[in-house]
Amino acid sequence: MAFFSKVIKPVVEMQAISTLLGEGCILDGNLRAPSFVRIDGQINGDVFVEDGLILGETGLITGNIVTKEMVVFGTVNGNIQVGSLEIKATGRINGEISTQTLMVENGGVLSSGSFSMDKNETPAPKTISVQKVIAV
Repeated sequence: MAFFSKVIKPVVEMQAISTLLGEGCILDGNLRAPSFVRIDGQINGDVFVEDGLILGETGLITGNIVTKEMVVFGTVNGNIQVGSLEIKATGRINGEISTQTLMVENGGVLSSGSFSMDKNETPAPKTISVQKVIAV
């Protein structure tokens, strides 16, 4: 007799962080990392993280982002290509977003960009033009 159980995927915020850019730190240039990264400082450049990215409340990224999962508490000025995106109440995104799943908490802001979702079962992603979205 086989027993089946639901596998619960750990929340991005609970993952072990392999790289941390602390509050007050500034990185001018691109960042590449193979595992989970938390940014509480500022990055002026593109960010490529294989597993996941947490942008803390004091975090600021001015550049494009490519990762599997992302939680945004801070501010992004650039385009995001991600499998799963969560914008928290303090999160702000100015740029284009391409994702498969999106969750926006009350108060989260997406402004001045476009948004597309592709669930891999449709031939073309859905795209909308965004002037400003504020979850309330």
